[in-house]
Amino acid sequence: MAANEPGQPSLSPVTWSSNLSVPESALAIGAHPDDIEFGAGGTLAKWAAAGCVVHHLVCTDGSKGTWNPDADIDALILSRQDEQRAAASALGGTGQVVFLGHTDGELESTLANRGEVARWIRTLRPDVVLGHDPWKRYRLHPDHRHAGLLACEGIVAARDPHFFRDHDLSPHRPHTLLLWEADEPDHLEDVSANVDVKLRALEAHRSQFESTMKAADESQMDGFRARIRLRLAEHGARLGVDAAEMFKRITDL
Repeated sequence: MAANEPGQPSLSPVTWSSNLSVPESALAIGAHPDDIEFGAGGTLAKWAAAGCVVHHLVCTDGSKGTWNPDADIDALILSRQDEQRAAASALGGTGQVVFLGHTDGELESTLANRGEVARWIRTLRPDVVLGHDPWKRYRLHPDHRHAGLLACEGIVAARDPHFFRDHDLSPHRPHTLLLWEADEPDHLEDVSANVDVKLRALEAHRSQFESTMKAADESQMDGFRARIRLRLAEHGARLGVDAAEMFKRITDL
């Protein structure tokens, strides 16, 4: 049964799909600067190289992304925005990089925030939306969960004409939603030719070397690169390619 049908789902084995046709435009929605590159950097780089207009929407300001208790938070916020723009450019993105600016760690999937996301979906009109899987079990970080919910709820609000009529924008319905960090993945994108680009984009987030990438300085980044390559290779093996990114694919939008 389709994902939005009521009633009890059937217990059927997973049928894997792979390699969407390159969309004309894509909107990736992340909780923090760097989440998009971790979740879908290779896929976005592949599409951008083939002519897709790639947009980034970052929900929070990244203001808690440091282990330093004495950090200059205002400076960190500005640095993380600069890093995100650089990362989007490294992926080949030619679309907008949007910062909603919610306080890191305090994002909520409220009606007002849903309206913000829906407004950007209606404005940018992407064919594909990508985001966090909000239903991932045992997820600890609330921002990832709420950003995922906002991506899903924003699609519903953007597609239907009676939601947020004050936007004065035409409704828009993307044709596909891809959720990274998926609890039950069923779609793979071959990124064998895009691993180095994904890594360059991730490394643009220099403020996150210690806190996220477990590298106290540049000399320890080789270990981080190896971990990323290994995980992509593991996913690629399922598809019979050198490297892949994995998603939950939803087309019943």
